[in-house]
Amino acid sequence: MSNFAMTRAFLLATLTLAALSACKPQAPEETAAPAAEPVTPAPAADARPSAQSAPFDVKAFAGTFTGTLPCADCPGIDTRIVLAADGTYTISESYQGRSAPELKGDGTWTVEQDNQRLRLDPNSKSDNDRQFAILSHDEIRLLDLEGKPIESSLPYNLKRSAK
Repeated sequence: MSNFAMTRAFLLATLTLAALSACKPQAPEETAAPAAEPVTPAPAADARPSAQSAPFDVKAFAGTFTGTLPCADCPGIDTRIVLAADGTYTISESYQGRSAPELKGDGTWTVEQDNQRLRLDPNSKSDNDRQFAILSHDEIRLLDLEGKPIESSLPYNLKRSAK
């Protein structure tokens, strides 16, 4: 192809693109309305803060939770967790049907996830944290290692006890 033919092809392509661009319909100009001031409704006279926005009362939640958790190779694990008002805890676990001594541990506890989750952080760093869903003031449910609910009909709940 000669230089003249190449130049002509280039010009033809350029003119075609220019013509197509000129034919493209333009969007109508939008006139922006002035921004309205946001309206904040006044709180009702009897409005109360939601449970999630209220600060968690650690001292009121502290107490003893007991129950029997499922066991893979025994009838169950008798579990007792004592949550102290100072943020520390102790745990004792006895495997039913075994002559093994009771397992004991301790550490600190915190409430997370908008007051919906309890985390036990053991002093022994070789032990994993344990997490529980807070079902109510009087009941917690063990979660898996990732903090997700355990899908099972087995009893993973511990209930508040007097001791």
